[in-house]
Amino acid sequence: MRFAKRSSTSASFLVALVVAGAVVGILVLTLGARFPVLVGLLLAITVAGALAATLLVLERRQDERMDEELERLSTEHAQLSDQLITAEQEERRRLALFLHDGPVQSMSGIALMLDAVIAAIEGGRSEEATRVLSSALEKQRETIRSLRDLSFELEPVVLRDQGFGPAVRALADQLGLENRLQIELDVEPAEGLTEHAQVAIFQIVREAFHQAIRRGPPTRVWVRIAEAEDGVEASIADDAPGERRRAGFDAIEERARSLSGRMTVDPSPDGGTTVRIVFPPYRVRR
Repeated sequence: MRFAKRSSTSASFLVALVVAGAVVGILVLTLGARFPVLVGLLLAITVAGALAATLLVLERRQDERMDEELERLSTEHAQLSDQLITAEQEERRRLALFLHDGPVQSMSGIALMLDAVIAAIEGGRSEEATRVLSSALEKQRETIRSLRDLSFELEPVVLRDQGFGPAVRALADQLGLENRLQIELDVEPAEGLTEHAQVAIFQIVREAFHQAIRRGPPTRVWVRIAEAEDGVEASIADDAPGERRRAGFDAIEERARSLSGRMTVDPSPDGGTTVRIVFPPYRVRR
């Protein structure tokens, strides 16, 4: 906008010079100047007029380019907003489904088991009451573990308190033990990213882990965060069977788009998949 204003000012100034030159020319003609002087004056007026016209054309083109750029940015912003809303809705649906099919069902089962314990006690069946109560307690512990895991996945305390590296290592240790996985991490550059970027990339890594486990399970997974020429690259590779459906990576792509990331999925001929996402520096770096 500043350039356009300066261009408009310059063009107006030259137009004013042309008008002033024309007035001077009329005065010179009126006073009877010599022919060479008149020719020089006319040439100067012509050149100034041409420059003014050129600047006016350039100014108009500049304004058109700026309008197109503003429209492009506005469209991109609207698309990113829609994608973010969609990702949030998908996350809410995922959480609602998890809570309904997991902890809510477990708590309902525990309530029924406790009713059975009361009935057994009232009926004098102490052994049955003890057995059902033990089962109820075990089911309660499982529910607590699932809710703790959910809390960790949403926003692990270690991510907020200790940083990205320890959070990913804790997740890798947990999934590695549960699924007998060997997970290799190279994520030190992520410590220089913004808090929002770290949370989003952590969720991407978590989702990639779970997808690999569902497809496989794999025996090895590699996670790498590195500086790239055009930003910051996150790559997650595994040796699990490949996923033929592109839709299987939609959740990861939606999260990547929230940071303007570009995702590519590269299946390996020998089996396995590598997910690469490049984030522009202005969206992730501090």
